[in-house]
Amino acid sequence: MEATSKYHRAAHRHLDAVGIPVAIVNPLRARLFAEACGALAKTDPIDARMLALMGAQLSLAAVSPPSEAIEALDELIRARSSAVDERVAIANRRHVTGTSFLRRELARRIRAIDTHVQRLEAEIERLIAANPTIAATRAILRSIPGFGPVNANVLTAGLDELGRLDAKQIAALVGLAPVACDSGPRQGHRRIRGGRAHLRRPLYMAALSAIRFNPDLGRFHQRLRDKGKPHKVAITAVMRKLLVLANSLVAQNRHWTPVAP
Repeated sequence: MEATSKYHRAAHRHLDAVGIPVAIVNPLRARLFAEACGALAKTDPIDARMLALMGAQLSLAAVSPPSEAIEALDELIRARSSAVDERVAIANRRHVTGTSFLRRELARRIRAIDTHVQRLEAEIERLIAANPTIAATRAILRSIPGFGPVNANVLTAGLDELGRLDAKQIAALVGLAPVACDSGPRQGHRRIRGGRAHLRRPLYMAALSAIRFNPDLGRFHQRLRDKGKPHKVAITAVMRKLLVLANSLVAQNRHWTPVAP
């Protein structure tokens, strides 16, 4: 079945519970497969037939649904992120408005959002503390220089596969694996694409912190810059290093240490 935000989750959970393996595919990938088969029209019957054909022709790996605790945590963290973005937008409006009445109204909305965010954060902490597995993963991420509480929470909830995939798979899942673009003698630039884009922003912020407070990653970043790599390319490489490091530590169930055991 196609991934449809959270609308496919109930069917996925039900089918998995009765022993029917389910593969979740990117809707874009399913549409491209249908077009490659010559099915340009899009209706529910056509989509169902194309998904059945896709499952029969391709080696799609079945996936188990995330736990209800992870789903609830991810929903709360996304709600917090939306509230913070809304607060920033309102604060920007308040800064440029010239009407005193409007400034007071926007200030009230900012205070209400701050209270809302505090309640969300309290509930997030409660859910994490109530689940030892989630709490252990978050503690491992927090031990890595560069990961703050917010970034660690986002990665814990949004990447339940941590520790269960290899380095290349986890990088591709988040969209941090460089994709080749070659044709004949031409070698195009490698660029990242696809994956879970909402996880790249917290990893970007963690990478900026890591190059300052993690000596190994700081030296790695400087080597890339000395070789003439652009700033964004070097930061993306640090993001990938951080992600692979986090994946390895979760797989080994140990915290980060300056010297690896």
